[in-house]
Amino acid sequence: MSPPPLTLRTITATPVLVPMRRTLGTSVMQVKQAPLLLIDLQTEEGVTGRAYLFCYLDAAGPAAAALVRDCSAFLAGESAAPGAVRAALETRFKLIGLRGITSMVAAGIDMACWDALAIAAGLPLARVLGGELRATPAYNSNGLGLVDPAAAADEALEMVAEGFGAVKMRLGRPRAGDDLAAVRAVRKAIPAGVHLMADYNQALSGAAARDRCRQLEGEGLYWIEEPIRHDDYAGNAGLAALLDTPLQIGENFAGPRAMAQSLAHGASDYVMPDVERIGGVSGWMEAAALARTAGVEMSSHLFPEISSHLLAVTPTAHWLEYVDWAHPLLQVPLLLADGCIAPPDRPGIGMAWDDGAIERYRIA
Repeated sequence: MSPPPLTLRTITATPVLVPMRRTLGTSVMQVKQAPLLLIDLQTEEGVTGRAYLFCYLDAAGPAAAALVRDCSAFLAGESAAPGAVRAALETRFKLIGLRGITSMVAAGIDMACWDALAIAAGLPLARVLGGELRATPAYNSNGLGLVDPAAAADEALEMVAEGFGAVKMRLGRPRAGDDLAAVRAVRKAIPAGVHLMADYNQALSGAAARDRCRQLEGEGLYWIEEPIRHDDYAGNAGLAALLDTPLQIGENFAGPRAMAQSLAHGASDYVMPDVERIGGVSGWMEAAALARTAGVEMSSHLFPEISSHLLAVTPTAHWLEYVDWAHPLLQVPLLLADGCIAPPDRPGIGMAWDDGAIERYRIA
C-alpha cells in the first residue's frame, strides 16, 4: 500500500524528565532521570508522527524544544515527505551548522516524518523500509554503573533475570584494578552463556587504554566500547589491531560521513550508530548500507522502539541496546521474547503516548 502525500501542519515538542529504575553511573556523570523531548508532528491529513530525543542534560530539552518551534513555523504547509523535510532543514540550519543540538532536532523530526509516513500507509515502519518484523538479540543496558564489585554482580544477576542473554557494564574507575575486579565479579556471577559487554564512555587516554584494555583480555568480555575519544579513528584503529577482544564504537558518529571515515580507518571491529546522532531514519539507512559494504556488524545505541525497526532492515544487524527509559510514557511498551526484540506489528514505529504520564513528568 502506497502512503498518500502528507502536508505538514505543525510540530510540537514536550520536554519531560523521567525517573530511571536504576542509576546509570558512567565515567562522565551519574544519570538518575532521563531528560527526553517528545515530538509530535501533525499533518493536514490528520496523521500524527511521533518520536523522542534523549537530551543528556536537563537544560537541553527546553533548548531543543525552542528549535522545534522554529522548524514548525518554517515547515508549515510543506510536504511531510522525509526527503523533502530533510533537504529543507539542511537549508534552514546551514549557517548555524547541522551539528550538535540542531542535528538532534533534525533527526527527531526525520523520525517523526517516517512514523507519519508508515502510519499513513497502515504498515509498521520496518515494512515501509522494505523489511519484515525480524527480531534482534537485545542486551540489557539498564544499569551496571560504576559501583563496587559485589553490587555490580548483584545488579547483573537482576538484569539477566529480566530475560536477557547479554548485559553491559560501565568502566572507567580511577584505578584499573577496580575495573578489573568489577568485571571479574560480574563475569563470575552471571551464567557462562550470557554475554558481557563493557563501556568506558571515552574515559581513557591512548596510553591508559592500551594498558587497561590489555588487562581485560581473557576476562570474557564480548566487546570493549569507546575506551578513548570517539573521533580518534587512528587511535581506535591501533587499539582494535592490538586487542583480541573486539572494539566497539559508533554512538557518537555525527552522521553517515563520520561513520564512513571510521570504517575507512578500520577504527573498530563493530559499529553501533545512534539514530539521534546518525541523522534519524534517513541517516541510519545510509549507515546500514556503509556497514553492509564494509562487512561490519552493526548494533544500535539507545532508542529501542525505533531501533527495533531499523535493525530489522539492517543487513549486518548485530545487537539491540535495550533501555526502558521511555516506557513510563508509552501506552504499550516494547516486549522481550527469548532474549530478542521484534518491531511491534502496529502502523509506524508503534508508539502512542500516555498523556497522564506526560503531565506527571513534563518540565515546566
